[in-house]
Amino acid sequence: MESTKRRAIIIGGSLGGLFNALALRAIGWDVQVYERTPHALDSRGGGIVLQPDVERALEFAGLREGLALGVVSKERIFLERSGAIVHRVPSRQTLTSWPMLYNTMRNAIPESAYHLNARLVDIEEDSGSVVTAVFADGQRASADLLIGADGVNSTVRALKMAASRPEYAGYVAWRGLVAEGELDEVTAACLTERFVFHQFPGSHILQYLIPATDGSTEPGRRFFNWVWYRNVPHTALAQTLTDKTGVIRPTSVPPGFVQDRSVKELHEAANALLAPQMASLVLATKDPFIQSILDVSVDRMVFGRVVLTGDAAFVPRPHTAASTSKAASNALDLAQALKGADDRIEDALRLWERDQLQLGTALKWHGQRLGNQSQFPERVV
Repeated sequence: MESTKRRAIIIGGSLGGLFNALALRAIGWDVQVYERTPHALDSRGGGIVLQPDVERALEFAGLREGLALGVVSKERIFLERSGAIVHRVPSRQTLTSWPMLYNTMRNAIPESAYHLNARLVDIEEDSGSVVTAVFADGQRASADLLIGADGVNSTVRALKMAASRPEYAGYVAWRGLVAEGELDEVTAACLTERFVFHQFPGSHILQYLIPATDGSTEPGRRFFNWVWYRNVPHTALAQTLTDKTGVIRPTSVPPGFVQDRSVKELHEAANALLAPQMASLVLATKDPFIQSILDVSVDRMVFGRVVLTGDAAFVPRPHTAASTSKAASNALDLAQALKGADDRIEDALRLWERDQLQLGTALKWHGQRLGNQSQFPERVV
């Protein structure tokens, strides 16, 4: 007997795609995930602030019970240049990591439903209710719904909204990880299980502990995760994103590929500008990496039976700590809208789109305001 299950194609196999896959599987849909990279994804970005929407999405998928998702931070502290604590706020937060979330969700998806080396080149829609993904190798896949969860450089967005492109915000995030045990005891004691900030004109750096790459939250196995926001003029961005091999990366330079001269300049700036604890973190990092800060926003997220979710639709500035939680919210709300929709999928998608556009737009403006306050205070009225 032919299956009567609704079918979905998800383009993008990172966190956004996995949130969608698990949420739709939870309401009984047949889901196939297509990832353009030819190999298993590696760590994309280090630390993540765990927000309630992520926990709700995991619970909806049946993955939350008994799962330790991160390291608890008990307070926020703010350092001055000397390293003294100038302000502290009790604040209990859970800090997790990209590998922790990715592995938790990826392990819940059958191998037969996750396809690597699948580069989307076209989308076809018939006059009825079938949408077809066409891939570079000639493979085709048809379903009731196609979800673009393929990130900041989304192919789905490019096919549906060619004029909508990422815009550079004027600064980059330098990031790094340092294993526990690689810092001196005094520095480690100041940074452990705290969300630590050092702010100064036109820049700021922050750090927090995250789980080990295998998900362990056991003391001694965790990592200090830091992010330093530094202004880079648009005219110098290509040089900043040029890796050791001479290739200009489109949005980020991964660990191990940053030019030696760039790392040297980073170390010199750390010694000159940062609180000693933060400078120690930067100097102890073996392979720092760079991410350009980009703005992406759309005025539509639904195109017939094709939808955009997560960073394919809106990329909020990282100061909101909301990129991952927004992707989780998009996916959870989509599944709940489609649950029981039967032949009213288009109506469900329209209602879903209205709420998600409001969420994305609000985060866009909030993130830009926070970013400009810290990096370009002269622009803030």
